[in-house]
Amino acid sequence: MMLNLPEQLINFFDYIFFGFAIAAISSYIILAIISAFETVNYMKKNSFVNYTEILSSSISPSISIIAPAYNESLNIVENVRSLLSNHYVNYDVIIINDGSKDDTLEKLIEAYDLVKVDYLINNQVATKPLRKGVFKSTNPAFEKLIVVDKENGGKADALNLGLNISTNKYVACIDVDCLLLEDSLQKMIKPFLEATDHKVIAAGGVIRIANSCIIKDGKLLDINFPKNSIVRGQILEYLRAFLLGRMAWSKLNGLLVISGAFGLFDKKIALEVGGYDTKTVGEDMEIIVRMRRYMEEKKAKYKVAYIPDPLCWTEAPDNYKIFISQRNRWTRGTIETLKKHKKIGFNPKYNSLGILSYPYWFLFERLAPIIEVLGLFYFLLLIVTNNVVWDYAVLFLIVAYLFTVLFSIITIIAEELTYHQYTKRGMGKQLIKTAFTEPILNHPFILYAAIKGNFDYYFNKSIKWGEMTRKGMSSN
Repeated sequence: MMLNLPEQLINFFDYIFFGFAIAAISSYIILAIISAFETVNYMKKNSFVNYTEILSSSISPSISIIAPAYNESLNIVENVRSLLSNHYVNYDVIIINDGSKDDTLEKLIEAYDLVKVDYLINNQVATKPLRKGVFKSTNPAFEKLIVVDKENGGKADALNLGLNISTNKYVACIDVDCLLLEDSLQKMIKPFLEATDHKVIAAGGVIRIANSCIIKDGKLLDINFPKNSIVRGQILEYLRAFLLGRMAWSKLNGLLVISGAFGLFDKKIALEVGGYDTKTVGEDMEIIVRMRRYMEEKKAKYKVAYIPDPLCWTEAPDNYKIFISQRNRWTRGTIETLKKHKKIGFNPKYNSLGILSYPYWFLFERLAPIIEVLGLFYFLLLIVTNNVVWDYAVLFLIVAYLFTVLFSIITIIAEELTYHQYTKRGMGKQLIKTAFTEPILNHPFILYAAIKGNFDYYFNKSIKWGEMTRKGMSSN
């Protein structure tokens, strides 16, 4: 018997939404399996590495830590002290005061005995001009510190000035309010040193959330599990992304993004592609895609590496307003990057970048929120038209929820078996409890932020960076 048109449409959309769900779940499982094997191999391989030899060698590769700062008066002195406490030998710290309106610069001058100096800047990338100039310390204890005061141009512009000023081979771009662990640079530089038949152009590491942790004199003293449900959900979200996602993409040489909180780059390649794009709010993703595209078009062997060690701790949004603003910006940055580099998409000339990474990001990052919302509207339409098969619908929702919970619990187990950062009594139970509540408390707001990000990108061009007010990690 021939189905009438409404039934045909219902079957068509059922297959579309069910097929997308199965594809998404399958991709998560595959990535998790690859990540698990790769993490085990990494830990075995590095269990006998003596990082002291790397950090103590005077011929170790030179690194510049570039940290933009805008209105960071509250914590700037402590934050810089943290960056200066790294155990790596051959590095310097470049703080770019990006037109702060508060007394960020004055506090730095007072705390670190800074004086204005003449400094040669190789202007390979156009940036906003200097304001008060370049400063260095008269105190030998702070000889690694360089502070630059410039007109406000945004984070990407500040990073570009850091690229111009740096005289070192590699640059570590970091948010100034992040806490770097003392051995972070030697662990991040390791993939660059090990590369033989290919060139490592960038490396990223695990970012952990520092809310409620105890930090003093730029050092992480104690790890606590926050009471705030929004922050708890983000801890689990970060664990899933870094432990069961990016390790697999590194193995597949398919990483499209390195967190703007902390990444290490080959400065020569970064400059050759023109530095950071100042016209996007997703500069951290865009520069990686552009560097990869550049290497593909040169037909050069290369890799974007990933380090699963917890190397950097940062403050996460602790209220829904800032949380939504952050995720809105992430969505707009993803749209901008994928649109700018659409030539790559589904193009076999770009190898795994074109036929694996780009399609995955387009389908499961760019389109996923839109498809999810369309699925919700479709479900409401079925209810209104009395076409819901309730047994199937309820079973589908239960399976989707339980898969999310199970995937989070697997992530928690992976964390316990590897880096085991949450060691205090009761933290494991709290993490498992969060696995059950996060899909309900956090995901709806992530979905809303993604849809709003799409709307703002197309219809509200006046929105740029978005609000990201921090309270300071030391006060949590």
